[in-house]
Amino acid sequence: MIHSIIFAGFGGQGVMLMGQVLAQAGMNEDKYVTWFPSYGPEMRGGTANCTVVVSDEPVASPVVEMPTEVVAMNIPSLLKFEPKVKKDGFLFINTSVVDRKPQRKDIRIIELPANEIAENLGNVKIANMVMLGGFVQVTKCVSIDSVIEAMRYKLSGKNSDLLELNMKAIFEGAKHVGG
Repeated sequence: MIHSIIFAGFGGQGVMLMGQVLAQAGMNEDKYVTWFPSYGPEMRGGTANCTVVVSDEPVASPVVEMPTEVVAMNIPSLLKFEPKVKKDGFLFINTSVVDRKPQRKDIRIIELPANEIAENLGNVKIANMVMLGGFVQVTKCVSIDSVIEAMRYKLSGKNSDLLELNMKAIFEGAKHVGG
């Protein structure tokens, strides 16, 4: 089992944190993982993406040319990465921001109104965790419990007050896609 994932969106949407939490969750399950960030010219508001590989076997490279899954948090990410998803792979789309349909018919599309769900929970900034919850529920690359454990690790210390809301977001995202 190998999952090669690209999380992509605008800077400030939390795509790096999604990747870090997933990579940590994989490590919590004793899987082999890599996390590789890529930033556009600006941080907040510019494009940002990261690749995460989660595997039962050693990972040769953190570079992903044809991901098995893509999470597109905005339209530029959809346009850039939809063509790269492997046949029969998954494309997760934040339909709160992306107002167009993907073109490919040979991949599985998961639509999730992440911003709307996050707003209903009280903070649009947790849309990334809504999407991560949906992603993990569909792909089963790690367990939700491992994601929660990883979230606890990433949000320890000064950010611990954000933990409960982020956990709710993960569960809501999973519930929305059928978990």
